[in-house]
Amino acid sequence: MAGAALEEKNSQGFFEDSSFSIVNRNYYFNRDFKKGQANSAGNGYSETWAHGLLGFFKSGYTQGTVGVGIDAVGLLGLRLDSGKGRSGIGGSVNLLPVDDNGSPTDEYSKLLGAIKVKLLETEFKFGDVFPSTPVVHYGGSRLLPESFKGITLTNSRLEALTIQGGRLHAMSQPQESETGSDFVTFYGGQVSSSYLSYLGGDYKINEYLTSSLYTSKLDDAWRQYYFGSIASYPINDSLAMTAGFNYYRSIDDGKKLLGEFTTNIWSVSGGIVAGAHSLTLSYQRNNSDNDFDYLRQSDSIYLNNSIQYSDFNSPEEQSVLLRYDINLAQYGIPGLTLMTRYGKGWNADYSNANPVYMRRDEGGLPLTDQRRWERDIEARYVVQSGPAKDLSIRLRQATTRASQFESDLDEVRIITEYPLSIL
Repeated sequence: MAGAALEEKNSQGFFEDSSFSIVNRNYYFNRDFKKGQANSAGNGYSETWAHGLLGFFKSGYTQGTVGVGIDAVGLLGLRLDSGKGRSGIGGSVNLLPVDDNGSPTDEYSKLLGAIKVKLLETEFKFGDVFPSTPVVHYGGSRLLPESFKGITLTNSRLEALTIQGGRLHAMSQPQESETGSDFVTFYGGQVSSSYLSYLGGDYKINEYLTSSLYTSKLDDAWRQYYFGSIASYPINDSLAMTAGFNYYRSIDDGKKLLGEFTTNIWSVSGGIVAGAHSLTLSYQRNNSDNDFDYLRQSDSIYLNNSIQYSDFNSPEEQSVLLRYDINLAQYGIPGLTLMTRYGKGWNADYSNANPVYMRRDEGGLPLTDQRRWERDIEARYVVQSGPAKDLSIRLRQATTRASQFESDLDEVRIITEYPLSIL
C-alpha cells in the first residue's frame, strides 16, 4: 500500500486542491458556398456570431486510501447575430441550436457534473465526461464543448504509460442543451447504439518516441482499432526532425447499423523544425470502399490530413499535405504564431460503397475519380502580460474546391478566448 500512502500524503484535501475558472469565448463563423449550394433555409452561406461562458470547477480529493471529488461544468451560449437564413442548419456549422422554425435560439445552456474517485493512481469518473483519446475524443472546435455520459478511467501508475478506458451511453453535441440517448456519426448519422466503449494507452518509449494503441466499440455499428506513433529527434539546439504515423481499422459490428464494411486508413508524416520555423509533409490513404467515419463534431480522428474542413477520408482517396508554421517570438513578437497548409486529395471512388455511405451523381451512378483541395491560413496571438494576460485571438481562413462529392467554400472563423482563474 505504499502507493496509496504516497497519494494520501500528496493530497491536500477536497477544498484545498479545488479550482474554479471561467473562459469567455467569442466566436464568429462565416461559411460561403461557391457552387450555389443552399442550406436548408435556401441561402448560399452561413453566418453566426455568438458568445460562450464556460465555467469549470474541479475539487480536490478527500484524504485517505480512496479519494473522492467532484467536477462541475456550467456552459452558456448567447446569440449575438444570426438568423433563420444564416444559421447553417443542416450543415456542420453547429454554433447554436435552432427552434422548430429553423431560427437560432437566443441562448442555450448546459450544467454538467461528474463524481470522481481515485485509488492507487487510477481515477474513475461517473457522469458527464470529456474523453481524450484517438478513438473517442470530445469535440472542442465550436462555441461550447461536446460531452458524453458514462464512466471513464485513467491510470498513470507507471511513469511512461497512461491507460484510458470507458463505457459511454449518451453524447451531447456542441449545439445541444440535452444529452441524447443516441450516438451520431459524421457520415452515417444517428445510430441507436446502446453504448460506446473504449480502452487503450499511450507509452513513452523514450524521450524521442511515443506510441499509442486503442480500441473502441460502437455497439451494433463498429469495432475500431488505432495505432499511432510520434517522434521528435533533436539534431542540435536549433534543429530537429519529426515524424508521425497513424492507422485506423474499422469493422462492422453486431446488427451492422451502418452497413457492412471493413475500413483501413493511414497517414504518415515527416518534418523539420529549424528555430522558429517548422515544415511538415504528410501522405494519407484510405484503402477501403467506404468513408472512414467517426463521432459527429468530435476530434476522434488523429489523421495528419484531417484539417479545418476536409478529412480526406473518402473511399480509396489518397492525399498529400504540406504545412508551414512560424513562431514570431524569435523575431520580437512573443505570442504571435502563423500557420498555413495545403492539402490535395484524389481518386475518391464510391463504386463499391455500402448503401449508408454511397454517394451518386445526378444520373444515379456511384461517384468515381473525385478530387479536392483545401488551403488553410491561421494567425494566433496570445497576450503575454498585463491585465489581459492569456487573452488569445485566433483568425482562421479556409478555402476548399472539389469535384461533385464535396462543397466548394470559403470560410472565416474569428475566435477570442479570455480565461480567468477565480480559485
